[in-house]
Amino acid sequence: MPAVLGWTAHQVALPLPLADSYDYLLPDQTPPGSIVSVRFGRQHHHGVVLAPAVAAAASYQVRPVETLWGDPWILPRSLLDLGRQVARYYQAPLGMVLSQMLPPRILGALADVAVNRCWRLTEAGRVALADLPVRAHAKRKLAGRLHETPAPTQALRALGPGAMSLLRAWRAAGWVEALVDVSPAAPDTLELTGAQAQALAEISATPLAQPALLHGITGSGKTELYLALALELAGRGRQTLLLVPEINLTPQLEARIRERAPSLRLAVLHSGLAAGARARSWAAAARGEPDLLLGTRLAVFAPAPRLGAIILDEEQDASYKQAEGVRYHAREVALFRARLEGIRVLLGSATPSLETWARAAAGRYSRVVLPERAMPGAVLPKVSLLPPPLPGGGPVGEELLAAVKTRLAQGEQSLLFVNRRGYAPVLLCLSCGWEAPCPHCAARLVVHLAAASACCHHCGFQRLIPRACPQCGNLDLLPRGFGTQRLEEDLAQRLPGARRLRIDRDSTRQRHAWLDMLAQIRRGEVDVLIGTQMLAKGHDFPNVTLAGVLGADNAFFSADFRATERLFAQLLQVGGRAGRAGKQGEVLIQTAFAHHPLLRAVLSHDYQGGAEILLAERRAAALPPFTHLALLHAEAPRRDAVEQFLARAHALATQIALAPSGELEVFSPVPSALSRRAGIERGQLLIQAASRRALAPYLESWRLALHGEPGRVRWFIDVDPIDLS
Repeated sequence: MPAVLGWTAHQVALPLPLADSYDYLLPDQTPPGSIVSVRFGRQHHHGVVLAPAVAAAASYQVRPVETLWGDPWILPRSLLDLGRQVARYYQAPLGMVLSQMLPPRILGALADVAVNRCWRLTEAGRVALADLPVRAHAKRKLAGRLHETPAPTQALRALGPGAMSLLRAWRAAGWVEALVDVSPAAPDTLELTGAQAQALAEISATPLAQPALLHGITGSGKTELYLALALELAGRGRQTLLLVPEINLTPQLEARIRERAPSLRLAVLHSGLAAGARARSWAAAARGEPDLLLGTRLAVFAPAPRLGAIILDEEQDASYKQAEGVRYHAREVALFRARLEGIRVLLGSATPSLETWARAAAGRYSRVVLPERAMPGAVLPKVSLLPPPLPGGGPVGEELLAAVKTRLAQGEQSLLFVNRRGYAPVLLCLSCGWEAPCPHCAARLVVHLAAASACCHHCGFQRLIPRACPQCGNLDLLPRGFGTQRLEEDLAQRLPGARRLRIDRDSTRQRHAWLDMLAQIRRGEVDVLIGTQMLAKGHDFPNVTLAGVLGADNAFFSADFRATERLFAQLLQVGGRAGRAGKQGEVLIQTAFAHHPLLRAVLSHDYQGGAEILLAERRAAALPPFTHLALLHAEAPRRDAVEQFLARAHALATQIALAPSGELEVFSPVPSALSRRAGIERGQLLIQAASRRALAPYLESWRLALHGEPGRVRWFIDVDPIDLS
């Protein structure tokens, strides 16, 4: 291609696992951070402009970009700097990191309503809408509101589900026009308790450079405090980014924000949104329109030119760690971003992660406490440990069943928690001991009785339950253990009159299913809730007074060193669902280990005591947070290819000596806990370091050396791994 006058080669970061950037022709004055669409081979990608190329090839060898998107599709310098820091820390290509900051779809014309716009009728609109039919109720309501004074988007949205569609149509017809309002929101008045007001004052007094841990017991009103902080910042013209661990937590939190703080201009950003809606939320955030941006972990990268604080609710949740692609942790990225932008970070939880708790104990974070429930008269529930049911009986023991019956008689709701979906985790032959395996994974099939099938929860393989054992021909096949479906069946047989609702990934697959279930619970149409960890965090069920926990002992036998920490947090969180509306709550835990010190801590709601037990174990075993880990994961269709690659990687790792002796330890390669998944063999190699400072340069040198290794093995480095399987 001949040279183009006024165009020069620029470095463009693309979402590819190879080089950090590629050269493309762009107008001379294209600013860094500009988003472009380019062709790479036969594929088309969105990329981010980094800088003019340092030593570009002749211009005829460099392709021009296909599209240079204008405002608001541009990343500010602060996000480019954040991307570089995340790429260095997590050993990921810069283009892959920057792609996390972009919406999956770029809209050429943003015709949708923005979160902070006001709308008014044009002269043409006043004429066209002056004489609407009597039966056009929605149109008359919207036009009537716009006839008064310019109305904000949120007020018009509240008129009904069709208001936004009408507004878009009228805008296209030229009947309404937008007035962008970026003035600070008028503050709402929140009535904080004394403890909440004290906590807010302590947070505000904490230096911006010091992250704050808000340690509030379940039901203490942490969300109310988040809103108070957001309102305070909005009054000063600053934005707040509020992160939650899962998409299913956003609808009721969004509704609560609109109810409790209607003046806050709100935008929502998560992967569950349609591509167009996500792009519009992203663009609104980039223009600085929302006062409060609510989202899941991906929102930590959202552009926000007026950002004043980042809040992570349920900061201990493993969902903040990305499991594919760039394996970042939103908590750490939030801390990186806060340091770069000089803003506040608030980490909220009733059960902080051990990493956060240890940092607070060491004085690196300030610790702010909410020691009591916000509802007048509400107290923490009474916790009791029950023996598990006898072998051969159902999963629900007699004492737990009696407690459920008592709640039924009182018109109250019960919640039964088991962290395993399906009917039973094993299909067992009682004659020869055969267990139904997945043909593609090193795992057993899970029985789903409602579909008369056995399924793999790793690769999705599914088959009908066999009539006989394929190994010995025995007809006596037994589903062993229990999950949510078996628990539901047991209650149907023993409490036939109770209205049951099972909430797990299987029952909430359909769009809006989760919202419909929440509405059922709040309307009192459910007597017994049966669910997995989806129910354990962040939800407020005012009429639930009993929480029962089944199958908790499984965590004590896990090879994952984080399993007991997760169990401890789940037990405290599940207990927090009971007795939140002034009624006395009760928590019953079925366990064979009633004298386990962690369970004794749960009995007295003693998070600090349990955390100290777990930290002592971690210190003795030289595990995080007292050391830092990186996991090299390799996979290939053949086991020998994985083993050979990991052997070479181990040799390279032992040759690289960038840290003082004793600061790094390279472990021998081993098969992954799930050694085969979806027909792919898997293995791993662990690096342990005494400090992050020693680990980062070491990993970079090792990663560059690994790129030169031959072989068809897919591999990645997971820094600060959550899951070692």
